[in-house]
Amino acid sequence: MPTAIEFNNISKQYRLGLVSTRTLSHDLNRWWKTQVLRKEDPYLKIGEVNDRAQKRESDYVWALKDINLKVEQGEVLGIIGKNGAGKSTLLKILSKVTAPTTGTIKVNGRIASLLEVGTGFHPEMTGRENIYMNGAILGMTKKEIDRKLDEIVDFSGVERYIDTPVKRYSSGMTVRLGFAIAAHLEPEILVVDEVLAVGDAEFQKKAIGKMQDVSRGDGRTVLFVSHNMAAVKNLCKTGIILDKGEMIYSGTADDAVNYYLFNKSESYDKHKIIENVKYNSEKIKIYEILINNSDNNDIVVDDDNNKLEIMIAGELFQDLKVSIEIKIYDQNEVPLMFYSPDLENNQIQVLKKGKFLLHRTLTLPKGMAKGEYFADIFITNPMIEGYADIYNAFKIFSQGHSTKNGFVFEYSKGHGWLFTY
Repeated sequence: MPTAIEFNNISKQYRLGLVSTRTLSHDLNRWWKTQVLRKEDPYLKIGEVNDRAQKRESDYVWALKDINLKVEQGEVLGIIGKNGAGKSTLLKILSKVTAPTTGTIKVNGRIASLLEVGTGFHPEMTGRENIYMNGAILGMTKKEIDRKLDEIVDFSGVERYIDTPVKRYSSGMTVRLGFAIAAHLEPEILVVDEVLAVGDAEFQKKAIGKMQDVSRGDGRTVLFVSHNMAAVKNLCKTGIILDKGEMIYSGTADDAVNYYLFNKSESYDKHKIIENVKYNSEKIKIYEILINNSDNNDIVVDDDNNKLEIMIAGELFQDLKVSIEIKIYDQNEVPLMFYSPDLENNQIQVLKKGKFLLHRTLTLPKGMAKGEYFADIFITNPMIEGYADIYNAFKIFSQGHSTKNGFVFEYSKGHGWLFTY
């Protein structure tokens, strides 16, 4: 099978803060060494790994470091890793949005990229005009685009707005049209970042089906970045894992996902829930979060003890509508349950400025399969404003549901989520 893409020692270095080396003498030294003497950039010898959680000692970080990879024609490659691992940077280098600091990429074929919402679109042009513009960039003639136009519009589901400027599209409509263009204009290589998460469930399923068709039927190469591990397993044949800019694993998609999830679970340290609070607003301050009277992040449940008593204490700096929402998902990061009682009952409290105490009880479904589940907490005025997010707030250990003959259902073995009651 011929090689579609070959990455050779690809690295990307960024300087934090101001551009340049900060001093004129260092800038001149860099210019003299690289442009006149044609020697290696001396500033490439310094730099740190891209670890967002650590205090920096150097102003230079390696977003990518020494990536070597071959992707065969017709291969569907899943690229997974935590936020900040370098996934999007790798795709931007491949798509020539940015240049590598060191290394080379050999590409056999045209590339269509869907990197961010609105990538490749001119906001003042209509959807139809953007289709023709993107086709022209890919080297297609007007007749070739004409033949594909109806398919693109039909797949995107935005026919009513196709002659409306793209700046008036919602993010979901923009992603729909962007993916339809990228998938139907027959590039040899299709690059898709996490933007599909913006689309609704129906369109995500449709898009994944289309990527399967273009890889299997047309023999085109697909590079797919996603935090949805189930989608990676379903779509991709092979997978790589990036961590702090380095490729730490390469293998089949199933093995890559299992490796990633195992190490994620192993690194899920016990901590106080409040340590994970990320504020989106200065209107609120959280002092304490307790679940079942504990401030630790491990919760054990079974059929007889399936309630989560959630208590959040803090302070408001103005009168606010405040509610609690919780998302529960599995080890594949597939959402299983979303809890928003105040929105459902239309009873969102208005809390007065000053100290507050929120108390909610979440009753988990009986019949939960044995396994590990993860939960995020959101402190919010639902559908209006988010005040604070607590991602990976706590982990639920379900002891499982046991049948009368003693059989215990296990989520990890594919038995599912709910079975009884």
